[in-house]
Amino acid sequence: MAKNKKLTQKVSDISSSSRPADPVIKDKGTPLLFSFRVQALFMALVCFIFYFNTFQNDYAVDDFLIIKNNAAINSGIAGIPRIMSSDVFETYYKQYNAENCLSGGRYRPLALVSYAIEQQILGQTTDPSDANIATKPTDDSDKKIIMVRHVDNLLLYILSVILLLYFLRTYIFPKQYLIAFLSVLLFAIHPVHTEVVANIKSRDEILSLLFITLTCIYAFRFKDDNKILSLIKALFCFFLALLAKEYVVTLIVLIPMMLYIFKGFSLPKSLKATLPYLAILVLYVALRFSVVSVKGSGEDDEILNNPYLLASPNQKIATEIATLLNYLKLLVFPYPLSADYSYNQVPYKNWGHPLVWLSIIVHGGLIAYMIRFFRKRHILSIAIAFYLFNLFLVSNLLFGIGATMGERLIYHSSFGFCMALAYFMNMGYERIKPLNTARVALIAVLSVIVLLCGVQTIARNADWKNNSTLYLKDVKNVPNSALANANAGAGCNEIANLPENSDNKKEILNRSIAYLDKAIAIHPKYTLAYMNRGTAYFELGDIERAKQDWDSVKKIYPSYPALPELYASYYINSAINKYGQAGNYAAAISELKKGTTVAPANAVLWYNLGYYYSLTGKNDSAIWAWQQIIKVAPGDTLAPRAVAAIKALTLKNAK
Repeated sequence: MAKNKKLTQKVSDISSSSRPADPVIKDKGTPLLFSFRVQALFMALVCFIFYFNTFQNDYAVDDFLIIKNNAAINSGIAGIPRIMSSDVFETYYKQYNAENCLSGGRYRPLALVSYAIEQQILGQTTDPSDANIATKPTDDSDKKIIMVRHVDNLLLYILSVILLLYFLRTYIFPKQYLIAFLSVLLFAIHPVHTEVVANIKSRDEILSLLFITLTCIYAFRFKDDNKILSLIKALFCFFLALLAKEYVVTLIVLIPMMLYIFKGFSLPKSLKATLPYLAILVLYVALRFSVVSVKGSGEDDEILNNPYLLASPNQKIATEIATLLNYLKLLVFPYPLSADYSYNQVPYKNWGHPLVWLSIIVHGGLIAYMIRFFRKRHILSIAIAFYLFNLFLVSNLLFGIGATMGERLIYHSSFGFCMALAYFMNMGYERIKPLNTARVALIAVLSVIVLLCGVQTIARNADWKNNSTLYLKDVKNVPNSALANANAGAGCNEIANLPENSDNKKEILNRSIAYLDKAIAIHPKYTLAYMNRGTAYFELGDIERAKQDWDSVKKIYPSYPALPELYASYYINSAINKYGQAGNYAAAISELKKGTTVAPANAVLWYNLGYYYSLTGKNDSAIWAWQQIIKVAPGDTLAPRAVAAIKALTLKNAK
């Protein structure tokens, strides 16, 4: 009975009845170790130690298609209007001759605006019409801005952590600084957040939670001071949070819950307080759907965008419910970690699977306790609600998110988990007697947790160094993912061409093919896997098998933008090595002519075609071929050589 009474006490009791602060050095009436400034500095230091090794990382995963290859971002401040009026993946769709592939589109411009500002400040803006932006290699200037972006990610993360601490101390636990401190510390050090901090693209998650916290701060401040300026600030932060990511919609429910629990408002008064936020939400929805399409054009027939494509309706729901336990497992035991959990790493499940029913029991129990604690105006109601509401948004149960699950998707929910864990840790701390024993036990437990989390986080940050290191690490952790295997194959292709791996190139390329074979076995219509396997075969000198794979790409995705250059490399290789070296110039010419039909803008094809025409004495045809370079690729480095060759042949013909 004593345990039940303790667990269900009201927030007012929690704030006043627990153990007095430990007798440490005083600072204006507040124990020094419990002062906000000291705790904030401690949080900043811990976050820096955990994540400073991300500063040397490169771009990884979606950083390329969303940031590096984004013409609007690369044009700096001038690109902001385009960012505000475009889908996040607009540049990607244009590069790959595709339309919106994700249901509901992705309108999250705030992070992209921050990248554009960084670009402008560092003076690395480019012409937004530059069509070659995606193919430009990373140079020293890129490395500088990449580092700045990693530093900014960490600074924003630290700021969000400090704001969370301020919010909890000021409005949720005004007399219980230990629970506030533990909640935020556990959140700050959790290894599951490595993807959010180490992956620049995931800044949208950081900005979302940051502005959610600011919204809560100003919403509570407005209820204290009743100043219209506080309300305006709350609404502005709410709108910015929406522009970062959609999670802030949960505040439509969470704000009245918090006002009911922590301010003692009646339910009608609490609900009335959300009306201004609903108005902002309506404004955002109107803006969003004036910019992005509601339904993607290709999400229904691509399993990497629609992970439940091959599942029956019953399998889909059962698997979605069971997958919720995977998130809970990652929060309790965050190892191993992966940037990918796509098809078929999380197998489909039927209603007879025990994990489905275990998930129903666990999450049904959480819902029941959330309601029970809400009636008692208890803090655990908010902790559970923050966990469940944000989890529900990424569960696929409400709408498809284009992925089975992802570590970054648990970022917001993890704070509710950490708040609940901190509450129980504080409860245990208060029950241990005497005081010195409790203090030693708490310090010992926290030291172990911080150490374990630090080791895991710092090691995981190193995995995010670049695509190759990440892909080859993750494929070990999620071996049944088609995407992970395809990415590992692509990573091997990249590593194989490094100068230091010249002696092991063949071995590495064979590893690539093995990964890509598995990716294709899992997902037989995986165009990127076929393309990269063809590239590996080509590098091994097996150009016929390379062409077979590229033909498979063409069959599945006829407009794939890389195909012309891949075919060009095949026909050039075939013409020179298979026929030209054997003296069969007619066959070489035939191969090169085939190449010009699929890659008419490839200067190397035209130059070699002119060369073989000249060897057969067809000087007029040679001149014609070289003239095509000047027409289709005037800026190519071969153009001046073509002009010189034309002049030489013209002079020869004149004689």
